[in-house]
Amino acid sequence: MVEFALPKNSKIKKGKVWPKPDGAKTVKAFKVYRWDPDSGENPRLDTYHLDLDDCGPMVLDALIKIKDEVDATLTFRRSCREGVCGSCAMNIDGTNTLACTKYLSDMKGDVKVYPLPHQPVVKDLVPDLTQAYAQYTAIEPWLKAETPAPERERPQSPEERARLDGLWECILCFSCSTSCPSYWWNGDRYLGPAVLLQAYRWIVDSRDEAAGERLDELEDPFRLYRCHTIMNCTRTCPKNLNPGKAIAELKKLMLERRG
Repeated sequence: MVEFALPKNSKIKKGKVWPKPDGAKTVKAFKVYRWDPDSGENPRLDTYHLDLDDCGPMVLDALIKIKDEVDATLTFRRSCREGVCGSCAMNIDGTNTLACTKYLSDMKGDVKVYPLPHQPVVKDLVPDLTQAYAQYTAIEPWLKAETPAPERERPQSPEERARLDGLWECILCFSCSTSCPSYWWNGDRYLGPAVLLQAYRWIVDSRDEAAGERLDELEDPFRLYRCHTIMNCTRTCPKNLNPGKAIAELKKLMLERRG
């Protein structure tokens, strides 16, 4: 029987347990992944106890409180706090989501916080998304047209504009891609749900004139066709988008042009 185990230097050890705040009545424990590449030590899981009566309503509020008042060495990304920038994407209680839109009141028991899975870790809760951004750049996510630009803007009908709904709202948090087993296995060649949704967004934009060229770039056994319709991407999207549907539509376009 085959047994799988993490390498010794990847096994998570028990970390420091910070004390409960004095006099607190509503206390919640936060088990947070910690790893410092400069320490030479294994990752660990530190436990922090916070008074929820003295904390904002979101997981991000809790992390900020930990960093400001308990442990200044905790490292994570954040910016807008409004579910717009995607910076604070992480794995919370087993689901990839945004810390700034995840309510503490929705969570029972201890809160477990890890970086986005199956990505190199820069430090603590910060994943290295260099490859994901390089793949995004590879699809050339900008308007491409040979027709001379009009004096004002390139017009769209309401129907043409509606085709972009459910696509333009993507904030590139990569929660979907890092929840996709196909991306875990073939991330060096498979573009992943986030980038493919963005590719579809430009292909169906009526103002873009490079749909054929864009489809040519996706005509590859790995870039598009490693999707096995597992649908983790759609289930985990914090913006309630449907990357799985976008990928299916791309496959349909491929078939249509072959016919």
